[in-house]
Amino acid sequence: MLKLLSYLKILLYPFSLLYGLVMWVRNRFYDKGVLTAVEFDLPVIACGNLSVGGTGKTPHVEYLIRLLKDTFRTATLSRGYNRRTSGYLLADEYSTAADIGDEPMQFHTKYPDIKVCVGEERMLAIPQLLGEEPDTQVILLDDAFQHRSVKPGMNILITEYNRLFTRDHVVPFGRLREGRSGYQRANCIIVSKCPPDMSLAEKAALEKEINPLPGQRLFFTTLQYGALFDMTTRQPVNVPASASVLLACGIARPEPLLEKLQQQFQQVYLLAFPDHYYYSEKDIAKIKKERDDLPGTQKMVITTEKDAVRLHLLQKELAEQNLQIAVMPVEISFLFGEAESFNNFIFDYVARQLPAFGQ
Repeated sequence: MLKLLSYLKILLYPFSLLYGLVMWVRNRFYDKGVLTAVEFDLPVIACGNLSVGGTGKTPHVEYLIRLLKDTFRTATLSRGYNRRTSGYLLADEYSTAADIGDEPMQFHTKYPDIKVCVGEERMLAIPQLLGEEPDTQVILLDDAFQHRSVKPGMNILITEYNRLFTRDHVVPFGRLREGRSGYQRANCIIVSKCPPDMSLAEKAALEKEINPLPGQRLFFTTLQYGALFDMTTRQPVNVPASASVLLACGIARPEPLLEKLQQQFQQVYLLAFPDHYYYSEKDIAKIKKERDDLPGTQKMVITTEKDAVRLHLLQKELAEQNLQIAVMPVEISFLFGEAESFNNFIFDYVARQLPAFGQ
């Protein structure tokens, strides 16, 4: 079986070369001005990755939101992947994950004092946003590293510790959306999901491997999980270590959360769904059955914040099944005491750009 998979992967390599060439030509056209990229007269920060997903981008965007929102009038702009609408939308009190996508809905739920909007064409969505919200001072572009029709003033590239772009290949042979050389567009590179006890020696080794260009900043972050809370009431939930836990989630990489739960609870089981999955009534019944089949008397279903905003679409079905679900929140933490350095890096950029915006 492994030999067959190896052969299949080899067969994919020519397609990887072809796709990589197409992306290289596209990038060269933007670099040379053959294809036009639009710049805007306010700070625009893009946060994205070279790979197809699972780098931990969302908690990094949330870090930027928390960093900026109390000082600057901040907005996020996402594509709204897998939403059931199209075109530009500004989130309001009636918005759901189906309207704007799960990640934007998560931002909207957690940070109601910022503006959250979606639009496939960022170069068109930004003027619409500024037309509706002219006081906006900073725009965070979510998952926009390859969206080159807008030229951000700050490009943040996130690469996962266990899947560095330096060791990867272009799809379908690997997981990269474009060639490794795309990292050169980044002003800042963040290695995400690092071990919390990562050594200085390993840091130095990764710095040598990534080899940042002059002027590029390199940071290292780790995931930091918070206290469980009830998905419906948002009140804290106390789950004893002896409980049987079912992790039900539809995210690209559930492994880090699964590992965290296995450290916290004696028995943990995984019920995985596709990334950005919209749950059905049958899925709720399945989750309920899986929970009921867990061993022991103390049982709990745990999910992610991203899944929670999609599960909220089925509140009636959850109530009918009498199914309590706890949510495990996650944030990022900078290693080696570099949070202040990163914060200053971002604030310095925003401060340089705002005078041109008329502050």
